Amino acid sequence: MTRRKLVAGNWKMHGLRAQLGEIEAIAAAASRNTGVDVALCVPFTLIERAVAVAGELPIGAEDVHAEKSGAHTGCVSAEMVRETGATLTIVGHSERRADQHETSHDAWAKAAAAHEAGLRVILCVGETEAERDAGRAERVVQAQIEKSVPEGAAASWFTLAYEPRWAIGTGRTPTPDEIESMHSIARAKLSRMVGEEAAGIGILYGGSVTGKNAESILSLEDVDGALVGGASLTAEKFVPIIEAAAKVSR
Repeated sequence: MTRRKLVAGNWKMHGLRAQLGEIEAIAAAASRNTGVDVALCVPFTLIERAVAVAGELPIGAEDVHAEKSGAHTGCVSAEMVRETGATLTIVGHSERRADQHETSHDAWAKAAAAHEAGLRVILCVGETEAERDAGRAERVVQAQIEKSVPEGAAASWFTLAYEPRWAIGTGRTPTPDEIESMHSIARAKLSRMVGEEAAGIGILYGGSVTGKNAESILSLEDVDGALVGGASLTAEKFVPIIEAAAKVSR
């Protein structure tokens, strides 16, 4: 089954009104590269303004709460995110698993809530450096998939992202063989969970993706795009990744 490449940016805790011009420039590049899908996930405070300038470029959130409403000070529900004009969200990002001590069950609940609210979901999984060095990377990622992927996950609304935690923001990337192997393992795990639907589910790679290494990474088997952090903050750095994805998609 043919899967379109998706290049999704995650702005993390960056982005003020002054950066809206970058979103406009990224949206323009996305419209020129029609053979690849592009999306930007930005801070809650910027979503509505980003939607207003992004045109056809999908704008998403970087997280949602699992509950629809309640006494959850400082949290934002999937329905609230949807009301801003966002169409997708990231859940289970390694920084939230590490810094906010979120579990795979938390990621599962958030993914289910986001889907119920009508959002597309990018679910992140990935091992730590210690887990890889101990030879546990495959088991860790398979367990995260098993516990995080909601029932009924389908290509129409669900995307998986493999992000080795030790490669995020460090400038380090796994070898092509390591990336290819883990994506193959992730695809096999999804197949056991959701059957034939897994063939259409995109699996992104995330972790120090740049314009220089994007083409080689995106050319790998079962790598269906990239989840990009720091390099997505400016058009200058993000557009070359979009163009690399479009090139390998031809």
